[in-house]
Amino acid sequence: MAVRGCSCGPGPGRPRRGLQPPPLSGGTLKIRRIAGFAASLTVGALVLTACSSTPGDTETTQGSAGGPSTGIVTANSSEPQNPLIPTNTNETGGGKILDLIFAGLVNYDAQGNPQNEVAESIESEDSQNYTITLKDGWTFTDGTDVTASSFVDAWNYGALLSNDQLSSYFFEDIEGFSWDEDSELTGLEVVDDKTFTVALKQPAADFPLRLGYSAYFPLPEVAFEDIEAFGENPIGNGPYMLDGEGAWQHNIGIDLVPNPDYQGDRTAQNGGVSLKFYETQDAAYNDLLADQLDVLDAVPDSAFGTFEDELGDRAVNQPAAIFQSFTIPMTLERFSGEEGTLRRQAISMAINRQEITDAIFQGTRTPAKDFTSPVIAGWSEDVSGSEVLAYNPDEAKRLWAEADAMAPFTGTFTIGYNTDGGHQAWVDAVTNSIKNTLGIQAEGKPYPTFQALRDDVTNRTITGAFRTGWQADYPGLYNFLGPLYGTNAGSNDGDYSNPEFDDLIKQGSAAQSIEEANTFYQQAQEVLFQDLPAIPLWYSNVTGGSATTVDNVEFGWNSVPLYYQVTKS
Repeated sequence: MAVRGCSCGPGPGRPRRGLQPPPLSGGTLKIRRIAGFAASLTVGALVLTACSSTPGDTETTQGSAGGPSTGIVTANSSEPQNPLIPTNTNETGGGKILDLIFAGLVNYDAQGNPQNEVAESIESEDSQNYTITLKDGWTFTDGTDVTASSFVDAWNYGALLSNDQLSSYFFEDIEGFSWDEDSELTGLEVVDDKTFTVALKQPAADFPLRLGYSAYFPLPEVAFEDIEAFGENPIGNGPYMLDGEGAWQHNIGIDLVPNPDYQGDRTAQNGGVSLKFYETQDAAYNDLLADQLDVLDAVPDSAFGTFEDELGDRAVNQPAAIFQSFTIPMTLERFSGEEGTLRRQAISMAINRQEITDAIFQGTRTPAKDFTSPVIAGWSEDVSGSEVLAYNPDEAKRLWAEADAMAPFTGTFTIGYNTDGGHQAWVDAVTNSIKNTLGIQAEGKPYPTFQALRDDVTNRTITGAFRTGWQADYPGLYNFLGPLYGTNAGSNDGDYSNPEFDDLIKQGSAAQSIEEANTFYQQAQEVLFQDLPAIPLWYSNVTGGSATTVDNVEFGWNSVPLYYQVTKS
């Protein structure tokens, strides 16, 4: 799902965590050994094995749960920005749904460990040329087989510029991808129904790790007959499927039921999942307290001080892979070139992050030290240049005055935000901190819905800064950097471009181990601290909870509940 690789959903999380836990530890990411060469990559707690995932051992029957309960679990969410096409979904609302109705080559467990799902094996001699073999028995919910072509055709569709897919960037490393014209991914080749090969432009140590993200999901042949119609009523291969025609009621919710033919290890333990699209987090939380909502993954800031007492052992407050910021477009007047660099640094130093997280978030956020997340292996709080994140009003005033000497700033500095996501309190606090420190006019610019904000951002019609953030698509540092700040990247909402950053990201991607790659990614962050295309704010905990109506509620590494595990009588 980031945005989803996102610029986050409506809530305080992803846009889709604050204690600062140590990076995950232990384990090895392994790509199957072939031809005498082992592409074995140490990567903290991440383990990708060549062995099969085993399907759940509970019976599944049409229209009933795959486990011990048959109740339909209700949970909060938001209206997806676009039709439900995997390569065109990069925000949380749509991402939640896609992750439930599709199964990829790999998936991630609660701790972020990757494990094979549809893939039987992912093999490579050189981290550049991969052979992917699929397991037998997988079908889409229309009864057609999941084949190698299901992946290859979907990836080719997502990569074509004329299809205008938000996640095209995820295919940039594959041979044949072009930013200049429509070009088929020549690096993809179907060997047989269960096998395809992938040739990358250069080695990518974390390529197998990426393959659990929705951009890499398969599509059935029927999708390409009318892709827009398909997006309104998608056919997947995951643990759930849409509950017939009309299951998705726009701006109201979507109803999912267990897929009786699902072959993976995420077998539904309930009778379905009904996602409700709330206008405010307060309304969702009140429904949770009244047992009218089963699972909530975003407590409103109005309840930060009380929800753990009110919910008791049903409350959740744990670190997750979420980074929050606001983006200042590179084209914004007075914020480009040398003058812009000075102003960006001044604004960053004018924000008292510790005071804001203490006063508003009450132990559910931690001031950011970088552009990633402390739950990801390789994270560091000592990246060179990160001192720009420290509250330093005197230096902020000096830098702003230096910029004003070049050209005086007039008008109001604004931060756009969606009012359906519980953001007003922190936006007001941040703009007040900027205003009081720099002596300029600064205020929030409210949008009624997350979709309205994202439409203005996507269409480049927004006239000021705007809230952004990232809920990781997969547990790697690259995912917080490349998709958001790489030139032409799908979630590069501020249109940032720096060849030095791009080159370091490219070198990291080509590294032979995750550790080596992370060295380049930290150097790339040094460039970001110089340019500040986005202003890092804080890391988010997932704050949520469950009603008395459900059991077995667990939240994953990326803040999303493991809905398939939830039981309800």
